[in-house]
Amino acid sequence: MNVYKITIVAMFASLTAIGAFIRIPIPYLPITLQVFFVFLAGILIGPRLGALSQIIYLILGLVGLPIFAEGGGFGYIFHPSFGFILGFVVVSFFVGYFLDNHKKLSFTKTLLISLMGLIILYLIGVPYMNMILNNVMGVEVSMLQSFIAMATLYLPGDILKIIGVALIAPRIRDSIKTTMH
Repeated sequence: MNVYKITIVAMFASLTAIGAFIRIPIPYLPITLQVFFVFLAGILIGPRLGALSQIIYLILGLVGLPIFAEGGGFGYIFHPSFGFILGFVVVSFFVGYFLDNHKKLSFTKTLLISLMGLIILYLIGVPYMNMILNNVMGVEVSMLQSFIAMATLYLPGDILKIIGVALIAPRIRDSIKTTMH
C-alpha cells in the first residue's frame, strides 16, 4: 500500500468520525452524516480500501477515541447504534464492490447500488439495536417496532444522503481512481 492509499484511507476514517459530530440529537441514535461518508468511501476508493477505512474508524472508537456519535470505548458495543457502525464496514465494501468495475458511474447506477447498501445497513443495524434495547437497556420493543421507528425517523434522511452521494460520487471518482493507480 503506497502513501497515497494510506492517506486516503485515513481521510475517509476521519470523515466518518467528523460525520458523527454533524448531528441532530435523538434518543438512542442521533441523525448524523456518517452514512454519507461511509458510502462515499466504498464508491470512491473501492471495496477493500473503503472497508479498511471503516475498520480503522471502528477500532479507533473501540480503543477509546470519542469518535462515535455519542462517545467511544469498548463499552460502546452495548450502545444501540453500534450495529450500524459494524454495518459501515460491510456496506462500504458492498457499494465499492458493485460499483468499482464500472468504467463510468451514473447517478442511477450509484443510487440503486447505494439503496441496496442502505437496506443491508438497516438489516445489520436494526436487529442489533433491537437486541441492545431489549437485553441491555430493558426497553421492550419488537423487531417490527424497531424497523418502523427507524424507517420513520431515519430512512428519509438516509435516502437524502444517498441521493447526495449518487449526485457527487460519479463526478469525483475518476479523479481519485486515476491518482490511486
